[in-house]
Amino acid sequence: MARAKTKERKSQKAQILFKVNGEAVEVAFAPHKTLLEVLREDLGLTGTKHGCELGECGCCAVLVDGKPVLSCLVLGLAVEGHEVTTVEGMAPGPQLDPLQEAFAELGAAQCGYCTPGILLTAKALLEKTPRPSREEIQQALAGNLCRCTGYIKIYEAVELAAARKAGEPAMPRRESMYGWE
Repeated sequence: MARAKTKERKSQKAQILFKVNGEAVEVAFAPHKTLLEVLREDLGLTGTKHGCELGECGCCAVLVDGKPVLSCLVLGLAVEGHEVTTVEGMAPGPQLDPLQEAFAELGAAQCGYCTPGILLTAKALLEKTPRPSREEIQQALAGNLCRCTGYIKIYEAVELAAARKAGEPAMPRRESMYGWE
């Protein structure tokens, strides 16, 4: 009898409706799954990365209703009725988001593993504060760890994207590209 109950529990699935990257999605999954697992395993959105799975590295950051959230710490059930944005949904169509363009142009992504979480966190920052100071950028990205860079190119890419989004003529700082000036 105990085996039958265990087997019955394993086959139970939760079914929720929420928006992912602007599209309504209905998905069924084991109720214990995190949002990170639902996105990657059930929806095939592998841009969101498994990092520490303890909420300490920021690799799994996504936007929920426009705010950065560590998807490894959120149960998939918690996003029912909400809007989730992953790196795949940063920019509509084939055009890159200005942040993505600036990161590519400045070489702000090294291995790229942390980049999706950083991009989404920076996107939320620029929505809230269109022209952030370097200190505001540093504070916003403090929860995103990068093991490959010294963060300078990341900060400069956010600054460049902010300037371009504001319609200002903006070119990369010389030291970003060549390491001197």
